[in-house]
Amino acid sequence: MTNPSVHIIGTRGYPSYYGGFETLVRRLAPYLADQGWDVTVYGRGRTADAGKADGDSRIRSIDTVGVESKSLSTLSYGLTSTAHCAYAKPDVALVMNVANGFWLPLLRARGIPTLVNVDGIEWERAKWGNAAKKLFRAGATATARHADNLVFDSKALGARWGDEFNRTGEFIPYGGSFGKDRPVVDGLERRGYILMVARFVPENTVAEFLEAAETLSERWDVVVVGSSGYGGELEDRLTALTERNPRVRWFGHVSDDEVLFSLWENCGVYFHGHSVGGTNPALVQAMALGAPTVARDTVFNREVLQDAGSFVHPTASSIQEGLANLMDLPSTQESHSAKAIRRAKEAYTWELICQQYNDALMALQR
Repeated sequence: MTNPSVHIIGTRGYPSYYGGFETLVRRLAPYLADQGWDVTVYGRGRTADAGKADGDSRIRSIDTVGVESKSLSTLSYGLTSTAHCAYAKPDVALVMNVANGFWLPLLRARGIPTLVNVDGIEWERAKWGNAAKKLFRAGATATARHADNLVFDSKALGARWGDEFNRTGEFIPYGGSFGKDRPVVDGLERRGYILMVARFVPENTVAEFLEAAETLSERWDVVVVGSSGYGGELEDRLTALTERNPRVRWFGHVSDDEVLFSLWENCGVYFHGHSVGGTNPALVQAMALGAPTVARDTVFNREVLQDAGSFVHPTASSIQEGLANLMDLPSTQESHSAKAIRRAKEAYTWELICQQYNDALMALQR
């Protein structure tokens, strides 16, 4: 009897350290192999970190071709990956991102059942122009029509899909790696600095945070992790801020998990400004590491944090006040930290998340 096969479409490859989908696949692919699956992951060549030591030799990686651009990469790589998958005809396909919904009929025509992680609400992201927003909305409509089953990473996101597309699916969020008393990054003090980790896009409240950082850095070190990936106003603004203020440190994109995890584990407060999407992988990871968290007040962030954090409005003054209040209250910092770890252990372990994906894929086999 041959092992069941699954092909994973829509990430940057395996192993890759780019974002939430890639972190998920780094955990999920070996887990599925342990459960007896033959696992293939499609990638984008140069964007996969093929030489990393934690890659699993059982996972087959296939790089396809596509157009490297902000607006066309997901669609183009998705098309070529889907075409190869249709030819290979695995038992089931796990597809990431509704932009790939346009290509699902290719898989359906070949009798390949699909489980689609719909990601966040891409058509509401400020970083996209009107044409891209319409494209993502059309992709979501195609996904609702052609996917055999869906994955929502938050209950609130699932409710929206029920209201707008009349589709139900599986609630499967993200997992986190837990703390292990990592040393503090050189030049910083435990619980003595403010941290933000985010891509530099408008919906992540980066501009408002940088404005608040001007004042916060008079009393505390401020550490920023992330970038836009293509320069721009926010990066120029942060560069200028670091040049005139040595208490503001910009790490750029950090691919070393030990450095990033240390920054979360030892910070005085982590600001999570993400506003569009469901369960955010960075927030789950910060919680698992016990980062005292202040988050932008959204239904998604409240669903994840519950009482394990504080919430602020997306204005510089509200962010500044919320972060300063927590930095001035060590007892509240430790309370937030303990509650966050407890919450993550209850609902956001990788073992639980991978098991749920395995069950959903098994249920689709024909």
